[in-house]
Amino acid sequence: MEERKGFHLPVLLNEVLALLSPTDGGVYFDGTFGGGGYSRAILDSCSCQLIACDRDATVIPIADQVSQKYGDKFSFSHSKFSDIKLQLREHHNATKLDGLLLDLGLSSFQLSDPARGFSFGLSGPVRMTMGLNDETAMDVIRRYSEKQLADIIYKFGEEYFSRRIAKNIKIHLAQIKNTEDLANIIRKSIRSRGKIDPATKTFQALRIFVNDELGELEKILEDATQLLNPAGKIIVVSFHSLEDRIVKFFFKKLCTEKRGLLLTKKPIVPSPAELLSNPRSRSAKLRGFCVL
Repeated sequence: MEERKGFHLPVLLNEVLALLSPTDGGVYFDGTFGGGGYSRAILDSCSCQLIACDRDATVIPIADQVSQKYGDKFSFSHSKFSDIKLQLREHHNATKLDGLLLDLGLSSFQLSDPARGFSFGLSGPVRMTMGLNDETAMDVIRRYSEKQLADIIYKFGEEYFSRRIAKNIKIHLAQIKNTEDLANIIRKSIRSRGKIDPATKTFQALRIFVNDELGELEKILEDATQLLNPAGKIIVVSFHSLEDRIVKFFFKKLCTEKRGLLLTKKPIVPSPAELLSNPRSRSAKLRGFCVL
């Protein structure tokens, strides 16, 4: 995704709207509000109610702007999307939804802020927290054993050299003051992979673990089937194989149980034009499901 001075350009926007098919009188949930691009597009497409949430407190001013424009058609909660049942019950005048949308990627404003610690290309504290976290990536590196750290890097980063990386991180722990230090230790642990920075998979693993991203995704998918009206849609944009695999097999399971229909037999990916205008969309995969 990409931001331009207060404007949010979401990935696969037209494709998402086509699958979601918002209609007048419908109630929709945007579980990853971010810069508000999807929320605005849904609200502009018809006369509906849009409920949004985000765990990142920095998006609250953007949500306030959307609220001012759309009034009672829009409501927002600073929360994790896994708390959807609680949020609907306690803060919103809705119990059932006609559609649920998740864009699981990091936003450009998160990646470009050194203080967040997501990027190995910018020097900042080793945090990698999306918001409402119990610990940072540095806490994990310090607290977990070498074996536990290696297992995290392997499981959530699919990193073949996880044990070597974990060993070197622990050996040089005292030298890690920022993300640049951590990335350099990782790079020295393994050989170069061409265009892909050797630190990529380890940073991904730590970020996913710190934010419990896969657990959050699994929980909301299970809850969504109970919260959607008949013919309600689940739309997910994922950005790496671990997320996409969870969504794919969950939708397949629902189909096997005859609880709905796939809207996408294969994932939808960005067009060449979108890749050119927004290179960060290159790993995006869109899947959709319609419940019975």
